[in-house]
Amino acid sequence: MRLFHAPTASPLLEVFQVYQPVLTPSHWLGDGSGDIAGAPASDGTDCVHTSVLMDHVFAFSYGHPFVGDYTPPPCKFNQVSFNLTVTSRGRQFDRLGLLYLGDSEVFRTSTAEPTWDGIEWTYIKDMSNYLALLKTSQKIIFDLGNLVDETYTAPFNATLTATFFSSESTATPADVILPISARLSSENKPSAFSIPSQNASTTYVFPGNVRRAVATISSCGQADEEFWFGNVLSSDIGAFPSSDAPLFGYSPFREVQLYIDGNLAGVEWPFPIVFTGGVVPGLWRPIVGIDAFDLREHEIDITPWLPLLCDGASDGHTFEIRVAGIDDDGHGHGALSKTVANYWVVTGKIFLWLDAPGWVTKGSKPTAVNPNPHFELSSSVELNLAKANESLTYAVNATRELSVSSIVLTSEGLFAASWIQSLTYSNAGRFTAKGNIQLTKQNTKGLDASAGGYSRAYSYPVWVNTSYSFESTSGNFTIDADISRGLDFETWGTPVFPTGLHYSSLPPTTRSHTSQLTGSALHTTQNGSAHYEAAPALRLALGHGTTEQDFIFTGLHASAPSTKVGYELYHRHVLATNGTVVKDNETIAGESITDYSLPTFLVGDGSRNEGFASRSVRSILGRGPGWEKVV
Repeated sequence: MRLFHAPTASPLLEVFQVYQPVLTPSHWLGDGSGDIAGAPASDGTDCVHTSVLMDHVFAFSYGHPFVGDYTPPPCKFNQVSFNLTVTSRGRQFDRLGLLYLGDSEVFRTSTAEPTWDGIEWTYIKDMSNYLALLKTSQKIIFDLGNLVDETYTAPFNATLTATFFSSESTATPADVILPISARLSSENKPSAFSIPSQNASTTYVFPGNVRRAVATISSCGQADEEFWFGNVLSSDIGAFPSSDAPLFGYSPFREVQLYIDGNLAGVEWPFPIVFTGGVVPGLWRPIVGIDAFDLREHEIDITPWLPLLCDGASDGHTFEIRVAGIDDDGHGHGALSKTVANYWVVTGKIFLWLDAPGWVTKGSKPTAVNPNPHFELSSSVELNLAKANESLTYAVNATRELSVSSIVLTSEGLFAASWIQSLTYSNAGRFTAKGNIQLTKQNTKGLDASAGGYSRAYSYPVWVNTSYSFESTSGNFTIDADISRGLDFETWGTPVFPTGLHYSSLPPTTRSHTSQLTGSALHTTQNGSAHYEAAPALRLALGHGTTEQDFIFTGLHASAPSTKVGYELYHRHVLATNGTVVKDNETIAGESITDYSLPTFLVGDGSRNEGFASRSVRSILGRGPGWEKVV
């Protein structure tokens, strides 16, 4: 059992993301700061091998990614975990990091914002779904663009370690993984697309003997699109003409789309990621935002397209990723936009499971039913006594139904393949005080399902209330924020990415109940409030904040379609105030591994130099005076 130890005298602040345990060959139990034990493979193979893949300092690293060589270990393995450990000290923005094996992005992360005394974080990621890549030699590219100068003083010291081992596993990894990317690894460059400035497409000739195919999308907004969920209708971007800059438009709705030969194959309605410099930096020390260290990818089953994709056409088939918002006419009518603002970072992958050698997959032409989303839009302004706009109230509601189906012939016979998506979205927002105060309430719900047995129901609500004041003469400003957000997933069947269900790693008393689990549920909520004030001319910034997170990961078993039984496998409840963890309760399968509390009189008031005096309101909130984040 791993027991929690009180914070040591180390000058580095330990920053962490709350997430479910990851399978490693260690003999310890843990979560994001540790790992859980795995059983050796039943065939007697006992491969445990560790390799350092990267030990690098990202300083002035824009356009200069880390490039290295990967060689598989000299033993048999079916499980791989990556450990990314980073330290940083000084003043710096949060930065986006993308790890590639060749042209395929395999890990998208972001950095925490450092302090003057320094920070450290570790994230462990299960990479076993990438065995098709990890069994062969690869070029490793880690792109983490950073800037170090007199203002931004902190480099990121990063170490990436891989652990290879064997364990009991029923998962069948893909045989082939194809990147949907710019494919620039041969030039020692990262392969992500930037939308809208680039066309995010690639063309492939598929093997003839594919029996299952799943595409995944990795995407997130940056710069003008980082806070897309707080945007307004394009007809309202000039609602407050007295402000230093217009609001961002294309609405607070975004849709990431996958096209095959110009036909819509599936969509992602993205999760609103908040990076560690977003809203108010004091919210995210030491608990970072949901998924900030490991941005999730969305899965789209493209098996119904196999009769087309396996036709052997010499010119291949084109896969394209697009990002859309809403174009509106200012009178309550809107449609999907052809573009968005600058910019989205996107890549994708195609996971292929092969049939018998020599087989050629055939079947019927896919039938796609994908009408445009239905939108309901509204907005109104209120005037003050001077007849100037004082407030803006707006609402965006959206629904979409999408389905693709076909009959596929494999070596095992005919089967009906299908992919369906049903999504709903709502966003209600209000600006007051001429745009200085913003309240956003948004929720996205979806159900994705394939005929192959995979399904995922998801919901991610977010409520944010922010306000700022700005002194034009001195440039001083303050920001206050309250946030409440959540993430819910219920997954059944066999997804591409590991779910965290590791039966052999659980206590013996639990295994009898969980050995037949076929689904999982993740439920997490974050609530926080924070204050930030800056005097840029004095190079001074002060702040404080409190964040609380509850995280529950459950294994599911269904004895019938209408019944399901859940077994709580992991639970963590953690509270942090002013950069200090004051409560931390953690259990694995009901067994307590952390039970910690700190007397409140030992917690500082948080009014310390944050090291970000060069920031602006606009770089933190995505609106208001000042400049954008340097990216």
